[in-house]
Amino acid sequence: MTSFRDIIAYLIKLRTKWVRILVPVLALALYFFILTFNNVHTEIYDIEPLTTSRETIRSPITIENEVETERKTREAVQAVEDRFDISTNIADEQTGYINEIFTAVDKLESESLVEDEDGVVQVPLTNREKVQRLKELLSNSITEKVEDSVFLRLIDVPKEERDKGKEVFISYLQEEFQRGVRTDNINSAIERVQENIRYSNLDQNVIEAIHELTSFAIVENSFYDSDKTAEAKKQAVSNVEPVIINGGEIIVREGETITNEIYEKLQLVGLLNKDRNVFPVIGLGLLILLVSSVIIYEMNRIDNQKRLDKGTIASILLISFIVVSLMKIMSIYTTQGNQFFFIVPVATGVLLVKQLINERLAILLSILFSILGGIIFNGEIPGTLSVEAIVYFFFSQIAAIIFLINVKDRLSIVRSGIGMSIVNILTILLFVFLSFEKYSIVDVLILSGFGVASAFLSAVLTIGLLPFFETGLGILSDIKLLQLSSPNQPLLKKILTEAPGTYHHSIMVANLSETACDAIGANGLLARVAAYYHDIGKTVRPHYFIENQLSIKNPHDVISPEQSAEIIIRHPYDGAELLRKHKMPKEIIDVAMQHHGTTLLKYFYFKEKETNKMVREEDFRYPGPKPQTKEAAVISICDSVEAAVRSLKEPTEQKIEEIVSSIVNDRLMDGQLDECPLTIKEVKIVHQTICEALKGIFHSRIQYPNKEEK
Repeated sequence: MTSFRDIIAYLIKLRTKWVRILVPVLALALYFFILTFNNVHTEIYDIEPLTTSRETIRSPITIENEVETERKTREAVQAVEDRFDISTNIADEQTGYINEIFTAVDKLESESLVEDEDGVVQVPLTNREKVQRLKELLSNSITEKVEDSVFLRLIDVPKEERDKGKEVFISYLQEEFQRGVRTDNINSAIERVQENIRYSNLDQNVIEAIHELTSFAIVENSFYDSDKTAEAKKQAVSNVEPVIINGGEIIVREGETITNEIYEKLQLVGLLNKDRNVFPVIGLGLLILLVSSVIIYEMNRIDNQKRLDKGTIASILLISFIVVSLMKIMSIYTTQGNQFFFIVPVATGVLLVKQLINERLAILLSILFSILGGIIFNGEIPGTLSVEAIVYFFFSQIAAIIFLINVKDRLSIVRSGIGMSIVNILTILLFVFLSFEKYSIVDVLILSGFGVASAFLSAVLTIGLLPFFETGLGILSDIKLLQLSSPNQPLLKKILTEAPGTYHHSIMVANLSETACDAIGANGLLARVAAYYHDIGKTVRPHYFIENQLSIKNPHDVISPEQSAEIIIRHPYDGAELLRKHKMPKEIIDVAMQHHGTTLLKYFYFKEKETNKMVREEDFRYPGPKPQTKEAAVISICDSVEAAVRSLKEPTEQKIEEIVSSIVNDRLMDGQLDECPLTIKEVKIVHQTICEALKGIFHSRIQYPNKEEK
């Protein structure tokens, strides 16, 4: 049952853990907020209308100028002319009356011609008789409105002139009717026809007759159409584009007079309203809060897997500080006319994080850095994000993570830079092809050069900063581990020359440990390198360890078991002291100290017990500490397994299985794995992996006969 003291201890530990993570991240969040504050906060101006502007003022946001849009809409509606419906029936009717008049005159003329002995003669009729007869032939609509004098003039005109006048008159009538005769323009239509007839080459009597007929012939045939007019106004309104004030648009230039219209624009975009200016800042705070929460979550996840040391926390903070600061510095020189954000070495951060911590965190930070870059390069226009910067930074960083593989030396970073350059150029070409702007070949080459420079600077900065993080903050990278695994390392040479048996044993333990750690997802490379150095303490008294006793007498035969135990138990701590002296990474020092945990030195303990029944077990146990990491736990198992299997004269598969099971169960029962994060499932995987590896090493061989046997 858990005691109250244990609960209190757990709560204190939990509180310490969260303080250890929260405080640094909140400090980083505050730095992010300060750095991006001016990208969302706009300056408020205290100015009055009809004064002179002291500086050029740009709009901080994109917004519709509704007042100006309404004015343009009103003007568009007022510009729409009334729509009229022209009646062709009225036009046909009126031209029909004119035809009827001229036809009736022709008929009257033909009736007055009779044939006698002398030929065709004219029957004499008085003017009254002619008019009377003509009225009988015409419709009432004509006779009621046309004067008799018009008829008389037409009767007196020769037929050829009359026909010519009729043709000209009807053509002018049709032209006016097609144009549309309205109430407000009927007089002008009559005057136009009369004017045209007056200057024609017709007979004077025809001109005078038609002049009088015009008032009768031209009537209203165009009527106001409310539906068409309303539709036209509606169409005009829909064609009006909203008046938009774009973010970054110049509202007033330095030295320009602030008119009422300009003052209204300044008021509209919020440059005169202090209350409105706080909302973008709140939005920025929420964004920084979300970014910080993601970082805290990921750091807590890493801490649950393996304790998050101060060096790792400092690395995350320092890398984030460097990357965001680089973006901010470059944003100062970036304007709408250039695109200097293409040259920012933003991938430096993820290259460092992948090597110093892990790939998952590098991917996560690449997303967060891209979002922050979108704010930093928004041209200090609140409410906007630079989509180009976000996309470019994201693909550049992801390319750096993907191409950084098989890290064997610092040249792998350069190779990653080459892959980065290609992706950067492709991303820049993407923007060029999607843009409506026309880019010259020179512009494309310059922008591509920016992308190459970004990749090159990222690689150079990573190579330059990596030793600082490795040495200054004690972070162990794969490159550092590979350097430490070189046989030319002084300490490895020391083991080889002073304790060759221990060197061979360490190589075997390294092979087993790396295979087992890779199987459970632990750091196999760290396990290999740590295994190389885990028994470095044996070089202090190499001949007291059986693997180094070649053709010499065992010194333990002449000293007491208690002295032997004291010498053997000292080697992990002698090794740790030697490693510290050579400034080796803490992870490797910890493995050297922890690989025996608090195990019992059974051989000398039972040997002492034969003569001293009062012997204390604590005197024959290693002081510890027990393994704290997965890698240390695996190395402790492999160390014992390799020594035990090597002692077998004929190692069969069954014997290997038995001895590995015995050692693993003994470590579990003795509580040696209680303080490391290994799960039971992972212990089983380690057990199985070690057995398979040992079976591969000690496989059956053909025994070749010697001469005597032949």
